[in-house]
Amino acid sequence: MSFFSNFQTDKCPGPINGNPMNGLAEKVCVQAQRVFDACIKQGQNEGLVLTLSDFTPANPTYPLTFISARSSSSQGTVTNLQVDRLPDKANCARVQAVVNIPMEVIYTDAAGVEGKAQAAIAVPQDVILFVPQPSIMPFEVQSVVSAVAPEGTFNSADGTFIIDCCITVILKVIINVDLLLPSYGYCVIPPAQEYTQEVCAGFFELPLYPQGTVSNNCGCCNK
Repeated sequence: MSFFSNFQTDKCPGPINGNPMNGLAEKVCVQAQRVFDACIKQGQNEGLVLTLSDFTPANPTYPLTFISARSSSSQGTVTNLQVDRLPDKANCARVQAVVNIPMEVIYTDAAGVEGKAQAAIAVPQDVILFVPQPSIMPFEVQSVVSAVAPEGTFNSADGTFIIDCCITVILKVIINVDLLLPSYGYCVIPPAQEYTQEVCAGFFELPLYPQGTVSNNCGCCNK
């Protein structure tokens, strides 16, 4: 069982049927990240240089042949952050930053051994976001990232890969807050449903003995 495997109870996540006020038990304080604003930016970046490190296995035989590269985490690192409030737009600001995306690169070396290495790409951002007024608890700018490189070439001069990359960056303005929310009570956790690979299912569905009647006039008996 799981929340979405025919587990029938009103104490688990799912659609609300009927009056949403039914079952509300209390107001609870929940510690959460409140997202004040967010934006997404997607694009294809060409000619990005990946400087490789942390080779597995170590000491590959050069030159390397590119297989693929993709982001190794959905969390980017925001650096060089600059927030400039816009005087003509209340609570809005120009947000400039560099988002660093960790990458894992798959390759084969000159000996035909497949390996992987770590790298990173830096993506500049220059956007307008809603930024709350100053408070004791400061806001943060975080990033959610995804990057996939279907093509790449090895630069033997400096041991790097040059890639064309499809990049998605979501910037969020967040503050860690205590929110007061209406609650239906604690969530009921369903029992786990064990996974079993039914390798014999098709075989056991066969009849125990052959079906049909045996005739003396079968073709294989005729000479």
